[in-house]
Amino acid sequence: QVQLVESGGGLVQAGGSLRLSCVASGRTFSSYTMGWFRQAPGKEREFVARISWSGGITVYVDSVKGRFTISRDNAKNAVYLQMNSLKPEDTAVYYCNAGGAASGYWGQGTQVTVSS
Repeated sequence: QVQLVESGGGLVQAGGSLRLSCVASGRTFSSYTMGWFRQAPGKEREFVARISWSGGITVYVDSVKGRFTISRDNAKNAVYLQMNSLKPEDTAVYYCNAGGAASGYWGQGTQVTVSS
Protein backbone atom coordinates (compact mmCIF):
# COMPACT_ATOMS: atom_id res chain seq x y z
CA GLN A 1 0.00 0.00 0.00
CA VAL A 2 1.29 3.44 -0.97
CA GLN A 3 -0.23 6.72 0.12
CA LEU A 4 0.56 9.86 -1.85
CA VAL A 5 0.18 13.46 -0.74
CA GLU A 6 0.62 16.31 -3.23
CA SER A 7 1.38 19.94 -2.46
CA GLY A 8 2.57 23.08 -4.19
CA GLY A 9 -0.40 24.02 -6.30
CA GLY A 10 -1.81 27.51 -6.43
CA LEU A 11 -2.70 30.52 -8.53
CA VAL A 12 -0.04 31.93 -10.85
CA GLN A 13 0.03 34.32 -13.78
CA ALA A 14 0.82 33.09 -17.26
CA GLY A 15 4.56 32.78 -17.70
CA GLY A 16 5.09 32.01 -14.05
CA SER A 17 6.38 28.90 -12.32
CA LEU A 18 5.24 26.40 -9.72
CA ARG A 19 6.85 23.35 -8.19
CA LEU A 20 4.61 20.46 -7.23
CA SER A 21 5.71 17.92 -4.66
CA CYS A 22 4.41 14.45 -3.91
CA VAL A 23 5.49 12.58 -0.82
CA ALA A 24 4.82 8.87 -0.55
CA SER A 25 4.49 6.57 2.40
CA GLY A 26 5.75 3.03 2.23
CA ARG A 27 9.12 1.39 1.98
CA THR A 28 8.80 0.40 -1.66
CA PHE A 29 8.62 3.89 -3.14
CA SER A 30 11.91 3.53 -4.96
CA SER A 31 10.62 0.52 -6.90
CA TYR A 32 7.77 2.44 -8.55
CA THR A 33 7.65 4.41 -11.73
CA MET A 34 6.15 7.71 -10.64
CA GLY A 35 3.98 9.98 -12.70
CA TRP A 36 2.01 13.18 -12.81
CA PHE A 37 -1.42 13.44 -14.44
CA ARG A 38 -3.84 16.32 -14.65
CA GLN A 39 -7.56 16.84 -15.14
CA ALA A 40 -9.04 20.08 -16.36
CA PRO A 41 -12.72 20.93 -15.84
CA GLY A 42 -14.90 18.96 -18.19
CA LYS A 43 -12.01 16.92 -19.53
CA GLU A 44 -10.60 13.48 -18.92
CA ARG A 45 -7.54 12.93 -16.82
CA GLU A 46 -4.41 13.08 -18.97
CA PHE A 47 -0.82 11.98 -18.61
CA VAL A 48 1.73 14.74 -18.02
CA ALA A 49 5.06 13.11 -17.15
CA ARG A 50 6.62 10.02 -15.63
CA ILE A 51 9.99 9.03 -14.25
CA SER A 52 11.55 5.61 -13.85
CA TRP A 53 12.47 4.16 -10.48
CA SER A 54 16.08 5.26 -10.87
CA GLY A 55 15.25 8.63 -12.32
CA GLY A 56 17.16 7.81 -15.45
CA ILE A 57 14.22 7.79 -17.83
CA THR A 58 11.67 10.57 -18.09
CA VAL A 59 8.75 10.91 -20.48
CA TYR A 60 6.56 13.96 -21.12
CA VAL A 61 3.42 14.76 -23.01
CA ASP A 62 4.27 16.95 -25.98
CA SER A 63 2.41 19.96 -24.64
CA VAL A 64 4.76 20.35 -21.64
CA LYS A 65 8.09 19.37 -23.19
CA GLY A 66 10.71 22.02 -22.53
CA ARG A 67 8.60 23.66 -19.82
CA PHE A 68 8.06 20.97 -17.18
CA THR A 69 10.66 18.81 -15.45
CA ILE A 70 9.93 15.73 -13.38
CA SER A 71 12.43 14.54 -10.78
CA ARG A 72 12.54 12.30 -7.75
CA ASP A 73 14.42 11.85 -4.51
CA ASN A 74 14.12 8.25 -3.36
CA ALA A 75 15.77 9.05 -0.04
CA LYS A 76 12.88 11.41 0.70
CA ASN A 77 10.17 9.27 -0.94
CA ALA A 78 9.35 12.28 -3.06
CA VAL A 79 8.68 13.17 -6.66
CA TYR A 80 8.53 16.68 -8.03
CA LEU A 81 7.17 18.52 -11.03
CA GLN A 82 8.84 21.82 -11.82
CA MET A 83 6.52 23.80 -14.09
CA ASN A 84 7.88 26.84 -15.90
CA SER A 85 6.38 29.15 -18.53
CA LEU A 86 2.92 28.20 -17.37
CA LYS A 87 -0.02 28.77 -19.69
CA PRO A 88 -3.73 29.15 -18.96
CA GLU A 89 -4.29 25.75 -20.60
CA ASP A 90 -2.16 24.17 -17.86
CA THR A 91 -4.95 24.92 -15.41
CA ALA A 92 -6.07 21.63 -13.87
CA VAL A 93 -6.00 19.44 -10.82
CA TYR A 94 -2.64 17.67 -10.82
CA TYR A 95 -2.40 14.14 -9.48
CA CYS A 96 0.60 12.13 -8.41
CA ASN A 97 0.62 8.45 -9.39
CA ALA A 98 2.68 5.46 -8.37
CA GLY A 99 2.73 2.34 -10.45
CA GLY A 100 0.82 3.42 -13.52
CA ALA A 101 -2.64 4.73 -14.37
CA ALA A 102 -4.31 1.34 -14.76
CA SER A 103 -3.69 -0.17 -11.36
CA GLY A 104 -1.47 2.19 -9.42
CA TYR A 105 -1.94 4.52 -6.50
CA TRP A 106 -3.21 8.11 -6.64
CA GLY A 107 -2.91 11.18 -4.50
CA GLN A 108 -5.80 13.50 -3.73
CA GLY A 109 -4.68 16.12 -6.23
CA THR A 110 -3.55 19.72 -6.04
CA GLN A 111 -5.14 22.59 -7.95
CA VAL A 112 -3.07 24.64 -10.37
CA THR A 113 -4.68 27.74 -11.81
CA VAL A 114 -2.92 29.88 -14.41
CA SER A 115 -4.42 33.28 -15.09
CA SER A 116 -3.99 35.07 -18.40
